[in-house]
Amino acid sequence: MGSLLQLQDLNLAPSPFSSLTSTTTPAAASTSSNTIATSLSAKETAKAFLVPKLEPKLEPYDVETPIYHHQPQDPGSSTHAFLLTSSAPNYFSNSQLTTPLSQSTSSEDDNANDNYSEYNRISEHFRTAFAKRLQDQYGDISVVSDPDSRAIVPHNEDDNRNTALSSVVVSRRPKYPQRSSELVRVTDLGIEDQRYFRDLVRRTRMVYDSLRILSILEEKRRGERRTRGDLRAASAMRDCGLWLNRDKRIVGSIPGVQIGDVFFFRMELLVMGLHGQAQAGIDYLPASQSSNREPIATSIIVSGGYEDDEDAGDVIIYTGHGGQDKLNRQCEHQKLEGGNLALERSMRHGIEIHECWFDVGKSGFGVYKYRLLRIDGQPEMGSSILKFSESLRTKPLTVRPRGYLSLDVSNKKENMPVFLFNDIDNDHDPLCYQYLERTVFPVFVFTNGSNGTGCDCVSGCSDGCFCAMKNGGELAYDENGFLLRGKPVVFECGVSCRCPPACRNRVTQRGLRNRLEVFRSRETGWGVRSLDVIHAGAFICEYAGVVLTREQAQIFSMNGGGLVYPNRFSAKWAEWGDLSQIYPNYTRPSYPELPPLDFAMDVSKMRNVACYMSHSSAPNVLVQFVLYDHNNLMFPHIMLFAMENIPPLRELSLDYGVADDWTGKLAICN
Repeated sequence: MGSLLQLQDLNLAPSPFSSLTSTTTPAAASTSSNTIATSLSAKETAKAFLVPKLEPKLEPYDVETPIYHHQPQDPGSSTHAFLLTSSAPNYFSNSQLTTPLSQSTSSEDDNANDNYSEYNRISEHFRTAFAKRLQDQYGDISVVSDPDSRAIVPHNEDDNRNTALSSVVVSRRPKYPQRSSELVRVTDLGIEDQRYFRDLVRRTRMVYDSLRILSILEEKRRGERRTRGDLRAASAMRDCGLWLNRDKRIVGSIPGVQIGDVFFFRMELLVMGLHGQAQAGIDYLPASQSSNREPIATSIIVSGGYEDDEDAGDVIIYTGHGGQDKLNRQCEHQKLEGGNLALERSMRHGIEIHECWFDVGKSGFGVYKYRLLRIDGQPEMGSSILKFSESLRTKPLTVRPRGYLSLDVSNKKENMPVFLFNDIDNDHDPLCYQYLERTVFPVFVFTNGSNGTGCDCVSGCSDGCFCAMKNGGELAYDENGFLLRGKPVVFECGVSCRCPPACRNRVTQRGLRNRLEVFRSRETGWGVRSLDVIHAGAFICEYAGVVLTREQAQIFSMNGGGLVYPNRFSAKWAEWGDLSQIYPNYTRPSYPELPPLDFAMDVSKMRNVACYMSHSSAPNVLVQFVLYDHNNLMFPHIMLFAMENIPPLRELSLDYGVADDWTGKLAICN
């Protein structure tokens, strides 16, 4: 594959003014514009200089410190990060990964143009006027010699001792360690190691998501118009040393990160060690840190920012970076430098880049393209799963003509249809149960412990209202309905409250929001998965059944009936919003206090979709007890929330506390 057009090397292409300055003498080139030697008249010269004003967006080449002023990632779209891998075994360093290649040198033009000369003159005035004053005022700043520097960078006195000063940049010493330049590959992990790293990644992501949600809420309380909780969360975790894989650069699979995991923010990729650039889509080891003085690419991001990218699932045509304006439109030719050069050089070191070529993009400008193939035996790419799930939501019978037992097992009792799918055997057991959209409580629950009081928030509740006081002074959800932190029990607004149904304190009462599917699995019997992406902290559904008192449960179990005991659910709610690693004085919420639960739920004849969720000791769904239609603390609703970003078609799992040893699932629901 390659371009059919014969294009010259655009790195050596002349500037737009080359045709006008071709007759300029060397002496004239170093003077002002009034002394340019040309035969054109003044009018003709002015007309010739009218060229389109293109302002390419800067790409952070060789930047090791994350740039925090990038454009925000759309929360509604996911980001796909691809790690560049090779076939080298076990662990290796960058000296083993790279092999010395012939190095080429290029000479630069000694004659600066008039604008650059004027820039140097102004920079010299600035340095002379302010350098001494800045150094006298601050003890940890320095004057950097790089005339092209536009960033705050650490200063090394040895590097600048013999260099002339031409510009002033204020820099402060970083408070956190820089990324290592050592390249390694992690392979042959045992089962226990895989579980350890997966749990580490899961907990780190929970800290990031909960901290991000809380940061956005705090920014809105302060009246900030532009909320960037993703940046604040990443910065706080970096300062606390919670960023992963900073002591090495992993080429290939990141331990604990599975293919298909969904990330909504680039800063989260930095926290996990998947990517090292907050803005650039290509992460690489700079030539200055490579053993053979050539850059090596380690990961790329395909997020739809370049119009020439193609993602077919098994094949990706990736477009190099550079040449875009501030509106992400291609406005000039790309150059073989920075990340583009790193991708091209990585082909020589066993990295899975199968082809590189220079082509004309859709906008008519030259772009570098790279062809990447899915590794044999690798799980299906996340982008393919997203496209497949989207087709299932709109035309399920066309995509999967066989296997559907029902397109809505809830019989329209839920806001969203609940699919029932089985392409393994003839079992259609879920069709034999009456579907419950809400838990059925005994009548005395609504009469005992109900005082009939509620809030007077006509337009919606906010922190400080009556219902917020019942929750310890703040509401349990943010404005998007995400759970801020887990609590023993959450009081939502009820029938005695004057707030509207859209109140932010009525999240679980609004019912199902995602398209769920009950499916037959060879590993877990029946399971549940979503056809939509579920965000971390989002409400999924209620675990519904018929509530039995302790006496009723004893009689029922004597007759051989199976029951679900809510007090056995693992207290995973305590992990969501746990910021003890960020704030040393953090304490787990203990108010409102919930007494020991002493009831059971019968799901033998009536149940809902949640009863088919599988058991896992490392679940992606947590149980949060909620009260809204009564105030009896002994009988709360069992509400389920996402502990992490759950991609489509990934099985939902709960920690039931007690599970069947053979199926990993409660026998009553198998």
